[in-house]
Amino acid sequence: MKDFTSSLPKFPDFKYSNAEAPFFSLTDITLSENGSNLPEILFVTSFPPRECGIATYTQDLVQALKNQFGESFKYSICALESAKEQFTYEQKPKFILNTDNRNSYAKIAFNINRDNNVKLVVIQHEFGLFASELNEFNLFIHNISKPIVFVFHTVLPNPAEDMRRQVLDMAANAASIIVMTKSARDILVEEYTLEASKITVIPHGTHLISPIERNSLKVKYNLEDKNVLSTFGLLGKSKCIETTLNALPAIVKNDPNVMFLVLGKTHPNIVKEEGEKYRDSLIEIVRELKLEKHVRFVNEYLPLPILLEYLQLTDVYLFTSNDPNQAVSGTFSYAVSSGCPVVSTPIPHAKEVLSETNGLIVDFENPHKLAKAVISLLGDEKLRAEISSNSFHKMASTAWQNSAIAHTMIFKNLTEKEVKIKFSIPKINLNHIRKMTTDFGMIQFSKVASPDLETGYTLDDNARALIAICQHYQLYKNEEDLFLINKYLKFVKFCMQFNGEFLNYVNDREEFSYQNYPENLEDSNGRAIWALGFVVSLHDILPKLNIAEAEKTLEKALPHLDKIHSTRAMAFIIKGLYYQDKKENKSLIQRLGNRLVKMYAHEKSNDWHWFESYLTYGNSLLPEALLCAYLSTNFELFKVVAKESFEFLLSKIFIDGKIKVISNKGWHVRNETSLAPVGGEQPIDIAYTIMALEKFYHVFGLESYSQKAKTAFNWFLGDNHLNQIVYNPCTGGCYDGIEEFNVNLNQGAESTLSYLMGRLAIKRLMDFEEASVLLPAREVFEEL
Repeated sequence: MKDFTSSLPKFPDFKYSNAEAPFFSLTDITLSENGSNLPEILFVTSFPPRECGIATYTQDLVQALKNQFGESFKYSICALESAKEQFTYEQKPKFILNTDNRNSYAKIAFNINRDNNVKLVVIQHEFGLFASELNEFNLFIHNISKPIVFVFHTVLPNPAEDMRRQVLDMAANAASIIVMTKSARDILVEEYTLEASKITVIPHGTHLISPIERNSLKVKYNLEDKNVLSTFGLLGKSKCIETTLNALPAIVKNDPNVMFLVLGKTHPNIVKEEGEKYRDSLIEIVRELKLEKHVRFVNEYLPLPILLEYLQLTDVYLFTSNDPNQAVSGTFSYAVSSGCPVVSTPIPHAKEVLSETNGLIVDFENPHKLAKAVISLLGDEKLRAEISSNSFHKMASTAWQNSAIAHTMIFKNLTEKEVKIKFSIPKINLNHIRKMTTDFGMIQFSKVASPDLETGYTLDDNARALIAICQHYQLYKNEEDLFLINKYLKFVKFCMQFNGEFLNYVNDREEFSYQNYPENLEDSNGRAIWALGFVVSLHDILPKLNIAEAEKTLEKALPHLDKIHSTRAMAFIIKGLYYQDKKENKSLIQRLGNRLVKMYAHEKSNDWHWFESYLTYGNSLLPEALLCAYLSTNFELFKVVAKESFEFLLSKIFIDGKIKVISNKGWHVRNETSLAPVGGEQPIDIAYTIMALEKFYHVFGLESYSQKAKTAFNWFLGDNHLNQIVYNPCTGGCYDGIEEFNVNLNQGAESTLSYLMGRLAIKRLMDFEEASVLLPAREVFEEL
């Protein structure tokens, strides 16, 4: 019996959504092009174009793995076929296992064992897939000499002895077992007596969506003015669609505008055995109950984008499976993660996910209770909205991106220990920034991915937006950026008062808010100077009108800047004046830099090298600003204090190869030894750290700064204590932070702009490193 469990990590239950360039050197790229240097993960599974849930599941998982970790592992497929089912694949699988052919099992096991590239075998297990040659399947798993991971898509309670023996045999040959619900894990431990340490819960993956307004989708699909009920998936008797059809007369009597969508074709295996008998029986029920105007059959295996649009236009989703032992349902997961209010029968998966606040559960095959539940939801729009919001939050951790992270943690521990996990960098996506921007400026907050105009605007966010889009234009020269730059610059100018100072808060009516008056706005004024100075620094590429406007606004603000003493405000001002690069401002940079140095000298001791008696927010900004002051004035002390303080900060936030910025739930106070709080980490602190590391790398040339910048950026991609993504590649937005047990899913301006600034800093770093590698080679070539 193989025993790989000693190498497995202990996973919490819920560490559960287009690479431009991954984190590795040019040498790594060359070696990995043919995959020869990458450990290979082989999936034994049904696979598209085969139409079944496991095939789709594996396709989505492998795609997520490639997107998240494209240069960490190579992924290949051993596709399952039968004597009656052969397929033409878009990309040829590595192996094809005929599950009806005894010899095929032995042949595939032999080929797997002799293939030195294959380091791990993942078997997507469903009892029906291997039922025709069970003995050969058992020999197959015994004969494979590589570590095996079983993904159990079905876990049956109260097993008969032969089934229990079969599961125990698989478990004995497994390096690890993956299940998709806690209840499945509990059944394996309590009823099959498996070791809990061998089992990891990774929920069924779900797709991130970019919300589309429901009514516009209804118009698109000819469902205008309809209250839409829906269900989807491959049809068969276990779906028990007739329960809904028998409930519909009562629902329609209460709401004549109801339309029930049955999305999906009949399961191919059922079609082969009995044709369309089941679908025909459903059509007959519709006819008998005179429901033709209220039921629409969409007899297609829907492409994912269309399916997700149908789910987003759905008012109530119905899951009516009559199988009490159905451990998990991908269709159910997709519906909940799309924000559908769900009415479901009590399969274990539904009982685990749904509650009073995010769905309703009704008895099996009970049309009366189903009708009552649907009527209650259709009559309460506020409750539906609440359930939809709760569903998004409940299922966020199940995004395929997070599933890929959880799987990769297992793969790494079961393959070569020296494998370095390399996150792939997502392409830059400005869609959410554009969505958050009106003709006036950038809105402050969002509800999940929908801009919340009622929260108004801030100078802080529009100054950040001005910097970020200028940086984007600097790299890509995208003409569309100029429209955004013009908007954000006008907003900054709008916030300036007659005395040269700035107000920060503007309401949704484009009026200055009462919030401005009791609050210290020095930091906001400092951010404005940083933004204006950065615009001026791009005088060679930006329109002259923009440069003149920024110069004029900055000059009007200059007289009062010397009066500012807020630590971070002074740092922002130093950065802005450094970018403006005018000789007459160097004396002001010197004075502000001296103030920071005096603060540092006052607080410094043998074990505390910082400007204040605590570490709070935006910490990296302070040493970076002093470094800018050095670059502007050439005053050596600024450089010394900048490096000394920055190294101290890095020692506090880079721990065990990961970044953990100071939590807003409790600052890091000098001489206090209490444990740092978990959670309360915000994207803006990560971004400030990345930008500071970039600046220090250029000045000091230390490779460690570049590596730390990349490590910090991985925080956005899932390298954090939750092992969950913070950046949403679907919307282009960034979540507002991570707490102890969850991600804050709102994608506000500050977090989204912070991600973009961090992402652009990484792009600049990698371009610089690539040029540094290629330049010596080019010089040698030219010399020859």
